[in-house]
Amino acid sequence: MPFISQRAKLDLTTEEINRLEKIIHSRTESVSHIERAKMFLLYHQGETIASIGRILETNRAKVERHIDKILQFGLDIALNDLPRSGRPDTITKEDKAWLVSLACQKPKEFGYSYELWTTDLLAKHARNHCVENGHPTLQNLAKGTVSKILSANNVKPHKIKYYLEKRDPEFEQKMANVLYVYKEVEMVSKNDEQSMYAYISYDEKPGIQAIENIAPDLPPSPGTYSCLARDYEYVRHGTLSLMAGIDLVTGHILAQVEDRHRSIEFVEFLKMISEYYKDIEKIVIILDNHSAHISKETRAYLSTVPNRFEFVFTPKHGSWLNLIESFFGKMAKSMLRAIRVKTKEELKDRIYKYIKEINDCPTVYRWKYKMDDIEII
Repeated sequence: MPFISQRAKLDLTTEEINRLEKIIHSRTESVSHIERAKMFLLYHQGETIASIGRILETNRAKVERHIDKILQFGLDIALNDLPRSGRPDTITKEDKAWLVSLACQKPKEFGYSYELWTTDLLAKHARNHCVENGHPTLQNLAKGTVSKILSANNVKPHKIKYYLEKRDPEFEQKMANVLYVYKEVEMVSKNDEQSMYAYISYDEKPGIQAIENIAPDLPPSPGTYSCLARDYEYVRHGTLSLMAGIDLVTGHILAQVEDRHRSIEFVEFLKMISEYYKDIEKIVIILDNHSAHISKETRAYLSTVPNRFEFVFTPKHGSWLNLIESFFGKMAKSMLRAIRVKTKEELKDRIYKYIKEINDCPTVYRWKYKMDDIEII
């Protein structure tokens, strides 16, 4: 008489079967999960414990243990290991708090050359000083334990997250002045009215490098290069500065490319836009606090054209309020990305060509942040 198993059958729903098959064919699941999924499917299909062991080349006891687990606890629990009591935790809450307090200070405060902690250095320091500070259980502290304690408290002393402090005491007022200009532009555009004012967002983009290849680029080729291939070495011919303003109403870009961006170049830019807007009563310019914008030379020129320009300065460390930065960002990610030229003159020509391409189909930039808070009476 054949042997009849007294173990219960395993009935799986269609959803559970699909889940197990997905685990079996996954490339990211652990080996243990895949093996258990195969066991459960085979048992569901009528295979015996012994035959499952032979098919999966594992021992009978292991198969029995996992089949009993799914029959008793269900699929979700059976796929994972049951929690174990483990070794009692000998590190107290006070010990952990002391370790976290160390991590919240800099190593240099304890006489080390390091600016930031490493887990190895923090563990070593804790082992050397735990007894004198009343935490003897940390004498055998390992850096892996340090990582676990810090992770549980969401402390990452080996990383830096930068922030920008508001150092301008008039930050809010200056920001409001800039947003007020954007609000005026919004009203002019919305009403489609002819304004006697021109509104310009201006800044410089210095340090545009003129870089030349010393070997030719290799174009993409099926079976050879999937993308453009370029030699690592290059020749640097110097840098240029782009001085640009964007008309906030029309999107037109006014630009000058110079070797430097001193007061003399800035004054020349002002003369250029003054000529461009010769039929406009006043030119309102949003710009940052660069020394060339408030220099003796600049003020001397402005005195010769009284009431022609109105400067609206962004706060210190508030250049993100200037819309021209969006244009510079777009330019850096598109036209200037990986650019190669033979001379600075070629770089200048290509920048002017890019400006012309933009002006052939200009983009009108609109400021949105906090615009609802600004009212014009």
